[in-house]
Amino acid sequence: MENRRIVVALGRNCFGETFPEQQKNVAKAAETITELVENKYNIIITHSNGPQIGMIHTAMTEFARLDSRYTVAPMSLCGAMSQGYIGYDLQNAIRTELLNRGIFKPVSTIITQVRVDPFDRAFNHPTKVIGRYMDKEEAEAEEEKGNHVIKEENGYRRIVASPHPVDIYEIDAIRTLADAGQIVIAAGGGGIPVMEQGTRLKGASAVIEKDYTAAKLADMLDASRLLILTADDHLCADGKPLGKISSAEAIALIDEGHFDPATTLPKIDAGVSFVTSGKGRTAIISSLENAGSAMRLNCGTIISQD
Repeated sequence: MENRRIVVALGRNCFGETFPEQQKNVAKAAETITELVENKYNIIITHSNGPQIGMIHTAMTEFARLDSRYTVAPMSLCGAMSQGYIGYDLQNAIRTELLNRGIFKPVSTIITQVRVDPFDRAFNHPTKVIGRYMDKEEAEAEEEKGNHVIKEENGYRRIVASPHPVDIYEIDAIRTLADAGQIVIAAGGGGIPVMEQGTRLKGASAVIEKDYTAAKLADMLDASRLLILTADDHLCADGKPLGKISSAEAIALIDEGHFDPATTLPKIDAGVSFVTSGKGRTAIISSLENAGSAMRLNCGTIISQD
């Protein structure tokens, strides 16, 4: 029997930096997801949360400044908040689009925790810029707390680690819902990064790259395809669009340094990781507008083992 299970990773262009903008954009994403449902795919969705987690962190920090009874929210808590409100908008938009087309299919959001390695080298080399701009005095105060900051043109900003995902704690719940035919939204923003401390899970001051978690999620669910949707129709190398390539060709391009470490590298690297972790798998990187055509392998950057 053909494996119709796919993991769809929605990029930041599918959402927005304000509440009204997000509701408008998720309606477009819901149309694409519903079209995939109509083509009989069993769908698990994950998504970016870059602007949203920054907004939440900024708001909670400002709140703590205005009222001394409260403390700044840790990054793990901001990640959980972003999963909740993005999931709320997204699952309702998908539910509405499904019902408008006469389809009844439950949509669920799972707040998802992802284990990271406390010895991951990323903790020594933070790369993810987050939150509001600070002046020099505020930046020095952050450094005294043990946090990292970076100087930009408009001031200083907090910078956090981006470790790789090791395990997904809610994977059994995600699999059960997917097996029951539900659409599942999980591991938003790469998941809430946590570390094991005995029986307790402690939030880590980090943001996991969502493309790597999408690949981990697709692997653990034994999906046949990983569909990474971004703003572009395909990836490029030396200014030339990449179409159908093998995992070996993709690895060679990575080694030659053709991809931006902050944007395109995680996408192709995650695609290679997924494809090479099992048989008969395909990773597709394309735009939201061309998702249907990309799933038919007619456009986008398509990575396979051969």
